[in-house]
Amino acid sequence: MTVLGHPRSWSCQWLPFLMLLLSTGHEPRVEGVTHYKAGDPVILYVNKVGPYHNPQETYHYYQLPVCSPEKIRHKSLSLGEVLDGDRMAESLYEIRFRENVERRILCHMQLSPAQVEQLRQAIEELYYFEFVVDDLPLRGFVGYMEESGFLPHSHKIGLWTHLDFHLEFHGDRIIFANVSVRDVKPHSLDGLQPDESLGLTHTYSVHWSETSVERRSDRRRGDDGGFFPRTLEIHWLSIINSMVLVFLLVGFVAVILMRVLRNDLARYNLDEETTSAGSGDDFDQGDNGWKIIHTDVFRFPPYRGLLCAVLGVGAQFLALGTGIIVMALLGMFHVHRHGAINSAAILLYALTCCISGYVSSHFYRQIGGERWVWNIILTTSLFSVPFFLTWSVVNSVHWANGSTQALPATTILLLLTVWLLVGFPLTIIGGIFGKNNASPFDAPCRTKNIAREIPPQPWYKSTLIHMTVGGFLPFRYPPFILWPSLSGSCLQLFLSPLTLCTLT
Repeated sequence: MTVLGHPRSWSCQWLPFLMLLLSTGHEPRVEGVTHYKAGDPVILYVNKVGPYHNPQETYHYYQLPVCSPEKIRHKSLSLGEVLDGDRMAESLYEIRFRENVERRILCHMQLSPAQVEQLRQAIEELYYFEFVVDDLPLRGFVGYMEESGFLPHSHKIGLWTHLDFHLEFHGDRIIFANVSVRDVKPHSLDGLQPDESLGLTHTYSVHWSETSVERRSDRRRGDDGGFFPRTLEIHWLSIINSMVLVFLLVGFVAVILMRVLRNDLARYNLDEETTSAGSGDDFDQGDNGWKIIHTDVFRFPPYRGLLCAVLGVGAQFLALGTGIIVMALLGMFHVHRHGAINSAAILLYALTCCISGYVSSHFYRQIGGERWVWNIILTTSLFSVPFFLTWSVVNSVHWANGSTQALPATTILLLLTVWLLVGFPLTIIGGIFGKNNASPFDAPCRTKNIAREIPPQPWYKSTLIHMTVGGFLPFRYPPFILWPSLSGSCLQLFLSPLTLCTLT
């Protein structure tokens, strides 16, 4: 598609980092709702369009041949909204608080054959549009398509040229908004010649109604119908029940294993002076499995820096996920606040970099590492560098196709600035504290100076096969474990934890 206009408000992303912190918290007003007086203008922003079955592929609304103002003015967006692909711009719709409108003309258009074909392709791909009024999203389809027959296959295509806006208010606040084409007949695009132009007149209506609901969050789920299909329904009680059962079973298994391991480690820690050479041979005859190489289990790995970096990044993402879950439970992410989770994720990732630096440097110094500076650099680059390279390819594809999912240059520089001025320094500070607070590693059993020689293994016991099989099982069974929580099946609810315990 051809880009009709470039947003001019993206430079507003150069805000202080404090604004990023404030954007994820509560605002003084109630859920971001604006207070209106009768007759006050209500701005409706057009946002994006895209295929219904691929919501991640979005384009700016004005990239389609639709009614647009002569000078497009974009709304200032937060970081989370930009990351979510939002590109809001003011529209030609004139809406005033509590004032109904019937069949008002929006604009007259004369479409060229190329523009008609562009609309036809958008309708065939089931393009939807998204408007925003008072932080409430309004979604609908660009056109109408009816398919009939198999051989021969035929379909009818129509364009919606009239939209009905239904808004509900309580006092001086807008509670609900919706757009529909229920009693509207689409303008047919069939029968046009390839070189024939098309004249259109776009109209709209606005209907206001009072509701007894005082807050947007008090509306029952599903009152708006839900534009996108909901394939999963989460049952929180089932999830809690599954978690309790899993924790209990894993705890029982852990207690049994620890009692066995405690006895074995006590035997292995016997002083060499009290164990003769002959008794030492008898001592190892009854061992099997990992017990045969118990003197090599806690030997420091050759790539200790990589191991410590992986541990540090894993600890960081554990803290990041926990922080987002806690913020969600505290109600800091409102449904009608665009991009709040994205902003919180960027902020928490930058702030938790100190955790990755501390964990990595602490363990690195424990296992005898000396190049702690390179360890910190590896820790801070282990996730960010591969992620940046992958994102660069994806963003370039979005940019080449004119998608709103492509981040503007100012946002990219803002993210790099946050990482350079906040994330990287916190990683260094955490690494310094971890290095200074590290104590020598105390292994549960002694390690021999000379490593035990391991005989060559067959191909099915190679490292690659172990990685494949070991990685397949953890990613294979979570759907079966989570299925009862999502479907409410009581039988599978009790069988899944038992299956997990059996695998363990």
